[in-house]
Amino acid sequence: MSQPFRLATGGRIDRNRTLTFHFDGRAYSAHPGDTLSSALLANGVRIVARGPYTGRPRGTYGIGAEEPNAFVQVDSGPGEPMVRATQLEVYDGLVARSLAGKGELRGEPDGSRYDKTWAHCDVLVVGAGPAGLAAAHAAAATGARVILADERAELGGELLAGRARLDGRPAMDWVADVHARLTGLPDVRVLTRTAVTGAYDGTFLVAVQRRTEHLGPAAPTHVARQRLWHIRARRVVLATGAHERPILFPDNDRPGVMLAAAAAGYAWRYGVLPGRRAVVVGTHDGALWAAVDLADAGVELAAVLDVRPGAAPHAPRERGVVDAAGYGGGGRAHGALGDRGAGRDVEGQAHRALRDRAVVVAACHGVVGTDADADGVLTAVWVAPLDGAGEARRVPCDLLAVSGGWNPAVHLYSQAGGRPRWSPDHAAFVPGDPLPAIACVGAAAGTFDLADALAEGAEAGWQAAAATHGGSGEEPLPPATDSVAGAGAPAACWVTGPADERADTIFVDLQRDATLSDVRRAVGAGMRASEHVKRFTTAGTAADQGRTTGVTTVGVLAGLLGLPVGAVGTTTYRPPYAPISFALLAGRDRGRLLDPERRTPMHERHEAAGAAFEDVGQWKRPWYYPRPGENMDQAVERECRAAREGVAMMDVSTLGKIELRGPDVGEFLDRIYTNRFSTLRVGQCRYGVMCHADGMVFDDGVTARIADDHYHLTTTTGNAAAVLDWLEEWLQTEWPDLRVTATSVTDQWAAVAVVGPGSREVLSRLAPSLDVSAEGFPFLTIRDATVAGIPARVFRISFTGELSYEINVPAWYGQALWDAVAAAGATPYGTETMHVLRAEKGFIVVGQDTDGTVTPHDAGLGWAVSTAKHFVGQRSLTRPDTARADRKRLVGLLPVDPSLVLAEGAQLVIDAGAPMLGHVTSSYHSAALGRSFALALVAGGLTRRGETLYAVDAGRAEPVVVTEPVFYDAEGARRDG
Repeated sequence: MSQPFRLATGGRIDRNRTLTFHFDGRAYSAHPGDTLSSALLANGVRIVARGPYTGRPRGTYGIGAEEPNAFVQVDSGPGEPMVRATQLEVYDGLVARSLAGKGELRGEPDGSRYDKTWAHCDVLVVGAGPAGLAAAHAAAATGARVILADERAELGGELLAGRARLDGRPAMDWVADVHARLTGLPDVRVLTRTAVTGAYDGTFLVAVQRRTEHLGPAAPTHVARQRLWHIRARRVVLATGAHERPILFPDNDRPGVMLAAAAAGYAWRYGVLPGRRAVVVGTHDGALWAAVDLADAGVELAAVLDVRPGAAPHAPRERGVVDAAGYGGGGRAHGALGDRGAGRDVEGQAHRALRDRAVVVAACHGVVGTDADADGVLTAVWVAPLDGAGEARRVPCDLLAVSGGWNPAVHLYSQAGGRPRWSPDHAAFVPGDPLPAIACVGAAAGTFDLADALAEGAEAGWQAAAATHGGSGEEPLPPATDSVAGAGAPAACWVTGPADERADTIFVDLQRDATLSDVRRAVGAGMRASEHVKRFTTAGTAADQGRTTGVTTVGVLAGLLGLPVGAVGTTTYRPPYAPISFALLAGRDRGRLLDPERRTPMHERHEAAGAAFEDVGQWKRPWYYPRPGENMDQAVERECRAAREGVAMMDVSTLGKIELRGPDVGEFLDRIYTNRFSTLRVGQCRYGVMCHADGMVFDDGVTARIADDHYHLTTTTGNAAAVLDWLEEWLQTEWPDLRVTATSVTDQWAAVAVVGPGSREVLSRLAPSLDVSAEGFPFLTIRDATVAGIPARVFRISFTGELSYEINVPAWYGQALWDAVAAAGATPYGTETMHVLRAEKGFIVVGQDTDGTVTPHDAGLGWAVSTAKHFVGQRSLTRPDTARADRKRLVGLLPVDPSLVLAEGAQLVIDAGAPMLGHVTSSYHSAALGRSFALALVAGGLTRRGETLYAVDAGRAEPVVVTEPVFYDAEGARRDG
């Protein structure tokens, strides 16, 4: 497999090895160090994508993050949609295909690893071009902790794609020296293949590191494919470089049209000819130097055009350019990166270099059209003077290299809160007012001269380190006295060519197929703001986020409105700057690790008993324990009978448990709960309800007083963490004067509920020294005892209405306690049975029978609301809305068909077509009742007792009778045995 456009020498690729990859079903060869774009160009592949709406062929346009066309679908390995071919490193076995605007997700799961990390540093430097390297080196030399991040595989930035020299030697030798110095320092971390993609509050930034994608099948499986970095820096230096922008003209989307610096970069970084015969057109000297680079690489220059009128060989001067479409501007700025001699008077140097190569620059000329072959690939360019003084002429070529100037990459600066400003001297938007703790340097700040960028970066790095680290032990950088860049004056030229007749073929945004006609329609519709035009035309909304043509669109809009470019302004740059995959956002938190899987100390016993499990608040809780031949309904009925007629046991270790200590705990709980806890005597328990500030039920549970200054609070399983957060919020922000500490002990205790008429006998055998009589151990009290030889804390409470005890032991002894209770004859039951038993008694489950709109009174818990004290949410309970009589309140329901178990969530109506009165919250079949029953929230509550309503679900309406919510043992006679 030959590579017809590969140069015989040069480039930063490994020619000793050959790789094989597939693109659109065909095999090609490449070398390590190639990107997919450079490899395709080397193999003569010009069409890499299609317009998403027009279907027009598109070719590689840029060389890096600015690429708007060459997005591919990677099908090898785990695959990935919408990958820039300019940033996709070729590996042996790579399989990719072209796209038309959007990719597709694969159906197979991605088995790759993804992870996240958090890092802190004194100075974060974003970008490892010359300014970024200088900044990182200067900061690191002081002893500061430094992170240097760059999205490329190698350090050097734009130096990788050029022939710059520093002090008489290749600039990449200087890059290697700085890299070696940085990696030799203990507090410096250099991250390559790492795109800083978001700047958030303060100096918190997020970066995406591609760790193994470039290795393909050879990547180690134990290493994460990508890593998401969360970096908190004390100071940030943004050395993010600049993006080259195009000039617009009819049919500017042909494969073969490319940014000028990118074209030269392919030649000198990858050893690839982007074409054999080229026309180069630009608005600044950088385009002329790109022409020099192409000529030296072996490209025939058919024409070199400079849109600026009368290009002068000396100092820059004010000049204006009015293109054929009537959109113009002018300005003064320093030109493109590159070392072109020791003198500063270099505007004429590029012209002389081209004349030495027998090339004459045509001033005040531009491109007014292109021709293509049957495949749509560029074959010729139409060139014309922009002042109308001559006819257009056709120039055959296979490469058109264009450059309308450079846009500083102000995205992260803008995300951090900065506002870019239009600079006529740069013909670009540059950072405006400085941000606290953030500095922009180099091309990102509009400093395109290499020597100036190095000095600016070094100064910013030292200042950042001094502000955070305070060190002063500088190690000087190698001097750059002979590094000079072109100093031409770029013209703000946006469109050339017959724009009026061909506006629908002048593409403003290549990836969105947005044209000049679309922008004109937006203006015709009355839109004047760039944000509005962006959304009307979709220009700037694609995956490249308008990096290449966003500013050009603003310039075109300004011309149409007759306003200065600065008055129109840019659109808002928002994170992420580079895409972040959902797999990376999830990291390791997916599949079984999506949510922490918590198991009680007795989990192995439940598995051995054949329990079916359900997830409750991250816990694996036994749902029911089927015996051979039993289905769930049969198992639940058996478990319910054991609890109502004999003795049963349940693992309740998952209940949230919080220890509260301090002299003010009683006062604190009085403020948190609706009822009073300061009057609770030592050794007693009390049920309590807590509300949010809006008066709605937040959680409930039983709290015991262990000592005068020590309480044990229990919460629902799912709300354990939320309740602890709630307590801490009030203690730390509202009542810091209260002497209270709150500590979660959920994992420190294992607990077993022993339930049923036989529970007293079981406990008496397991704890012979404990008085378990009704008088010696009354309801809502707590005792310390030795149970089955284990020190325990026993609560006399019930969630079933039956005589019950909850035995708490240190978690280490959970299995031993479970085994002892089981050996004493108790039948294990799961959460489904628990729900049936508690619903028969009308006990609510927060989150099932409440939904954030239910007050304690609505839930039938008004008896637990004190009228003699203040508590969180009290005032909200007096609002007219929460006190009105027709609120939805808890009731019981008995289906007319006693065998019918209503669907939970079914709507309740009084007749067909009537508005909804409420909904079913809990619904079960009861062995004790011999029929089905339900709980519901119904407008008017028990004022509807005895009424017949209809439960509507799945198109069926079933009659139900409203009843009291307590169905079993309403007198509570069974509670004490």
